[in-house]
Amino acid sequence: MPRPVALSLVLALSAAAGLSACAARPNGAPAGAQAPTAPGDPFEATNRRILGFNFKVDDALYRPAAEFYRRAVGPWARRRVRNALDNLNEPRVAANALLQGRPVAAGTSVMRFAVNSTLGLGGLFDLEPVGGPPRQEIDFGQTLYAWGLPDGPYLMLPFAGPFTPRELAGDVGDGFMNPVNWLLPFGANAGRLVARGLDERERNIEALDEIRTNSLDPYARLRSLWRQNRDAELGLATAETPEVLDDPGAADGTGSR
Repeated sequence: MPRPVALSLVLALSAAAGLSACAARPNGAPAGAQAPTAPGDPFEATNRRILGFNFKVDDALYRPAAEFYRRAVGPWARRRVRNALDNLNEPRVAANALLQGRPVAAGTSVMRFAVNSTLGLGGLFDLEPVGGPPRQEIDFGQTLYAWGLPDGPYLMLPFAGPFTPRELAGDVGDGFMNPVNWLLPFGANAGRLVARGLDERERNIEALDEIRTNSLDPYARLRSLWRQNRDAELGLATAETPEVLDDPGAADGTGSR
């Protein structure tokens, strides 16, 4: 099933590796300044206004929910939830690998799903650290890129965060492509998507707060981070993308796989 727009905002914020904004600047721009439109962002003025709205939604709903989730669920249990959610995405990864003409990668994801679903107790434990198949990130947006579909302009969607037309089509396509979505009832799918959103937002509380406090232009930084992150996923990056999604509660070792 397609990802709900509320969850899409959380996942897009997380994937961008750190967006937020100063409450005194609801349009995501420096006070008294409007940055010129950058290449690939012809709708910047509208995008900034939508980002301001999305920040208010995050302040009112997503961040408080993520804080409650952190208080109520310990880091070890959060790691188990994350592993199980990742495991349910493996069929989608395998399907996209096949669509990209990568049978070995598809086989790796199928094997990973089988191993983690059985020996890993339904995916609660990721066996990659002890020799299990490695985790891969392959999505339909990458498939469309491999097929030669152009990216399109940068867009900031209400509730749904940053996208381009190609990535939006890929996001929706992934929802229909995963056979797990066909087998689970609507309520189970909805609960899984809410859990994914809570997990992603909880992992980024500190990172988003830091950018909210220190960014002179949160909108421009978000746009840059989102594009850098996506370029890395498409294999276009020239340097390793910084990892800022670590669970702070895992520092004591209780967040291990």
